[in-house]
Amino acid sequence: MIEKKLKITQVRSVIGGTKKQKDTIKALGLGRPNYQVEKQDNACTRGQIRVVQHLVKVEEV
Repeated sequence: MIEKKLKITQVRSVIGGTKKQKDTIKALGLGRPNYQVEKQDNACTRGQIRVVQHLVKVEEV
């Protein structure tokens, strides 16, 4: 079975964001605009993305 991956790109800064949003960006492995990571597509990752959906762009790989 092929596992799906998500390519997550941070498009906005966390300046002015809540502590939860800053911690979530850090947990995803991001930190500055235009940083990119690939993560497994699962419920945990989708939940993290939902918290910072206005700061990131998500693509299925």
